[in-house]
Amino acid sequence: MTERSQDTPADGERSRTLVESAYSSLRHEILSGHLKPGAKLRTEELRLRYKIGASTLREALTRLLGEALVTAEGQRGFRVAPISLSDFSDLTNVRKMIETEALRQSVLAGDEAWEGRVVAAFYRLSKVEERLAESAQAISNDFEQRNRDFHQALISACASPWLHRLNAMLYQQSERYRRISLVNRDVPRDVHAEHQAIYEAALVRDVERVCRLTGEHIDNTLSVVRQVLTRDAAVHEPKPGRSIRERTPAGKHAVEKI
Repeated sequence: MTERSQDTPADGERSRTLVESAYSSLRHEILSGHLKPGAKLRTEELRLRYKIGASTLREALTRLLGEALVTAEGQRGFRVAPISLSDFSDLTNVRKMIETEALRQSVLAGDEAWEGRVVAAFYRLSKVEERLAESAQAISNDFEQRNRDFHQALISACASPWLHRLNAMLYQQSERYRRISLVNRDVPRDVHAEHQAIYEAALVRDVERVCRLTGEHIDNTLSVVRQVLTRDAAVHEPKPGRSIRERTPAGKHAVEKI
């Protein structure tokens, strides 16, 4: 009899590690803007770049599809999910409703340990914000992580698992747009002052004020992104007689019509 080969636990672990690595790399390239909104994801090119098999790549792409970071085109493969002002406006409104409710519950329930988490997260965020004016692009990953930690610390005393799940999903979906806001420093905004005002209101347990400031803070990102995308769309508006190839220079954001 011929002995059938079977996958060992080590094989399964290696496969999961490859999927996780491919998923993390692709996700980072999408969120950082290296893979542009709407871009075709060429599977053969990605397989060679990441040195993985077709099934591993498909599993990683399927995970990103579930996070709405890529879209499927039937048998034609995958694309990076597009961005649009209408999408971000809707996302912003829903996120405000969820995050401010979680924040309200957290501030009311927060104990000394909660205060400690908020203080520590704000301190770490402040240190990276000191460098934003000099090198926003270079420290965008560090800022994004510390910004997430601060917002998470603020709502960490909320007892509702569903509010936490929904907020995490909405926060993640906003990341591509936040990065656009972060690196476009020509639109005036004092992000540190906004965070400090939220921080101070939270620590004195001023529930109405901290919720209002957080809503305004989230809206400010929408305002910056609106200005940036509207400006880019105007600058790169196709002129009569120009070819499609000439219309959108490399490195610029592709924006859906709304």
